[in-house]
Formats: sequence, C-alpha cells, structure tokens
Amino acid sequence: MTGTNITYDLEKLITIFPPSITDFLTQKDLSECIEIVLDLGRTPEVRFSDGRIDYLGEDSVTQEQINQVVDKIEDFTSDNRAGIPGTLHRISAIKNRKGTIIGLTCRIGRAITGTIECIRDIVESGKSILMLGKPGVGKTTKLREMSRLLANDLAKRVVVVDTSNEIAGDGDIPHEAIGKARRMQVTRPELQKNVMIEAVENHTPEAIVVDEIGTEEETLAARTIAERGVMLVATAHGNTLDNLIKNPVLWDVVGGVKSVTLGDDEARRRGTQKTILEREKEPTFQVIIEIRDRNTLAIYPDAAEAVDNILRGASVYPEIRRSDIPADKVKVLQTSYKPVQMSSKKPAIQPESTPVNRYEETKNLYIYALSRSIVEKVIERMNVPVRVTRTIDDADFILALRSYAKSGSKIINISKNYDLPITFVRANTLPQIQHSLMQSLNIDYKESDRENHDFFDETEIALQEAKEAIFQVLDKEEPVSLPPRKAPIRRLQHELIEKHNLYSVSIGEGPDRYIKILPDEEQIEDAG
Repeated sequence: MTGTNITYDLEKLITIFPPSITDFLTQKDLSECIEIVLDLGRTPEVRFSDGRIDYLGEDSVTQEQINQVVDKIEDFTSDNRAGIPGTLHRISAIKNRKGTIIGLTCRIGRAITGTIECIRDIVESGKSILMLGKPGVGKTTKLREMSRLLANDLAKRVVVVDTSNEIAGDGDIPHEAIGKARRMQVTRPELQKNVMIEAVENHTPEAIVVDEIGTEEETLAARTIAERGVMLVATAHGNTLDNLIKNPVLWDVVGGVKSVTLGDDEARRRGTQKTILEREKEPTFQVIIEIRDRNTLAIYPDAAEAVDNILRGASVYPEIRRSDIPADKVKVLQTSYKPVQMSSKKPAIQPESTPVNRYEETKNLYIYALSRSIVEKVIERMNVPVRVTRTIDDADFILALRSYAKSGSKIINISKNYDLPITFVRANTLPQIQHSLMQSLNIDYKESDRENHDFFDETEIALQEAKEAIFQVLDKEEPVSLPPRKAPIRRLQHELIEKHNLYSVSIGEGPDRYIKILPDEEQIEDAG
C-alpha cells in the first residue's frame, strides 16, 4: 500500500480566501496541489506537483483580496511566514519597499504515512541522517514521519527544532503528525542554531530533528550535537551530495574539504595531479539521502566513504529505493558498491549485497574522448556493474572515440602497454555508447532491455530537437513548442534549455504533454 494521508486540512486553508477565489478552489481536485499563489494584479493560480498550473478564474488579484486573507491569519514573523493553528499549511508574504503585502504563497502542508517505510531500517539504526532534495519533493513530510517513528515506535526522547513552525504546524500544540515528539519553536530563523544547542543542553534528547540547515553556524551546532552522541535527523540546502561537497558553507556536515599537495612520486603512483582534495574530518551525518522525487531515494549508507570516492573522482553508486510500493515488499533497486582491499595490482570492486542485474563481476572502465556523464547515464540505465575510473591502472577495459582509432595513437599505445581490451565508439551519443558497452561486456542484444535502447534513441532525437529549437528561439526571440515526450526525456530537455539561459514550461496532459521554450521569463504565465 502506498503512503496514506493522515490529513490535508484543506478546508481550513480554503476558508481564508475571498468567496470569489474559494468558489473556484472548491471545484478543483487539490489532492496533488502544492501551493496557491496570489499576486497583486495577476490571476490567482494553483500549482501542482507535476508542474501543472491552473488559474482561478480570469480576474486579477486586488489589494483588497490580499488584505482579506491577511486579516484572517496571525501576524507574519520576521521571515514573512505565517500559519493556520492546528494545520501544517504555510503562508508566505511578498512585500513591497514600503512593507505592504502584495503577494501570498500558500503552501499546502500534508501529513502522510508510509513515506519512510523503505528506509525504516536506516532510521532504526540510530545513525544521524541528512536528507537533500529540491523544494517540494517531500523532505519536511519525511521529517515528520521520522519524528513520529522515533518517538512512538522506538520510544526515544525526540525534540523537533521547528523554525517557522514548518514541521509541526502553527499554534502551541504540535500537530499529531510528529507523534509524541516534543517541539521547540524558533522565533526567528537566525536563532535556529541557538535553539539546537538549547535543545541538547536542556532537554536530554536521544534524537533531534531539524529542517533546513543552511548556515555555517548551524553546521557547527549540528556537529556539536553529534559529538554529544545525540542522533540528528535534518535536511539541508542542495540537491545532491556532490553539490554539498562543493558548498563551502555547508561542507562541514560531510567532513569538510582540504587541499593537499602530494610529492612527485606519490602523485605519479596515484595517477593524479600534485594538488588534490581530501576529506578533513569525520562527517557530522553518517548517512546521506538524496530525495530525487517524492518516491525515489538515493542512499549513501556510509557518508565518509562516499565523500572520499567523490573527492578522488571515482564513481559512486548509491542505493536506490522506492517508497511507493508495499512496505513488506520494499526492494533495493540499485546496490551500493565499495572497494575491497586486495593484494593484487587492481582493487576488486564487489557489491555489499547481490546486485539486481544479470552480471556478477564488476568491471572498471577507462574512457577516452567520451563524455563521462553520458557514459555513466548509460551504465545506470543498463543496470550493469561497471564503474568509470579516472586512472588507467585500475581499468579492466577501455572505451574510446573511433576518431582516435589510428595506428600509433596514444590510446592504442596505452591499450597495448597495459594489455587492456579496447572498444571504439562511433559517436559520443547515448545509443552508440550503449552499443559499444554491450559489445565490450559480450552482452547479446536480445538479452538486453529493449526499452533501454528505445529510450536512448528517443532521447537523442529529443535533445537534437531541443537544440534546434533553442537556436531558433535565440535567433528570433519567439517561443517554440517541442513534440510531446515522456517525463524523463522532458526533464533532460528542460536542463538543456536552462543551460542556454532560456525558460521552459510543460503543457498538456499524459502522452500529449510537451515543452514550450520561451525567451523571456515573463512569458511563462501566458504560455499555453
């Protein structure tokens, strides 16, 4: 059974709006709604988790309507947030230079059970957990359920440090979603670090839950809590572990980063530059979880090892778990690989548990003149135990671009000197790399997943379509619509468009959903 809603409390939120807006809201299915937006002089809108936007009528929002909403809620705090007592909804204000509220973002708060069953074993382990992910993917929802699991099922003393009442809702009585956990409110965001320390010093917790660690002071407070032996569960700004390592404000939570200069001999032995990056100390959090979407979690069960591998430039394979399947049938969709020390020249890479694919031996791949990101995308999609290595010493085989397949070329000499098989790729594209990788691994095409091949072919075509449309938009400064594509391919198209400093919006439903590329952000509202 998938996650079950405890409560939406939508009725309490809808009643704060003027009747002209309420009438439209009551006619819509708001089960997947994430926020309701009112901006002065613009049509009120409802935003959904899939990116869809519905407009509430055709009339523009007036100052009187905004004032009517503001009059029905409690005063806004210093961070321009307010709430509705007894609910998890959050209302954020946009003010003009004179301090007048001219915009409201009403974010829907939901308490949902079942979203952490796939990581229940990790929560029960007692290790400190840090969750990453973009806004709206359910980080705070999972924090609530972790609080309830720790306090109710595991009978731990849990304190929730609640900035702007984001986790346990507005009012003095915490929402039932956090179970028996206690809640300490934070009056101003800049005081969160103080309340974190106060919680551990005054209330003898066994676990502390914090939403959004975002400053250097808060990272230091988190380290202080962890060093006192208290389990810490938190979220942080950043979508991926790699982002976090590159963020000098927050990287202390994963051990920090320092620059080390190697001697000439050591640099040659490692096959690296003389100046390298290394982890400075033990991470504050032992487990890192990337929330890639509401149901997909990428888990690094050993944060220290994952950080070390990333800093060395090695491939890191997190565990991939899904939360939208029955709890008693939770499966690890991708296993986490880690090095095993061997006496041979090349370290063997073996999975911690049996990988969910057909091939038993993990191989190290050295690539030449190929896109590392494309190769790793192919490996992930094919679900084969191959990792890309930066050093030829660790390689088991080579993939290289065919234009370098000339007698006497550097890569051919390397292949001969190291006695490594080499396969040449005709073009630096998803389908061609997949074909050559299958050839290297002696995989019969009939044995492979036809859907993967079709996906790569369609992706290549779709990205080429996007490139051509991008150049057209840049040239004529007019919107261009792309043919309908599946959601994973549209995401890649959105990323490509963003890299060219253009804007895009998805329009339509189901198989007819497509992307429109826009030269100006202001045109998003009128798109479609």
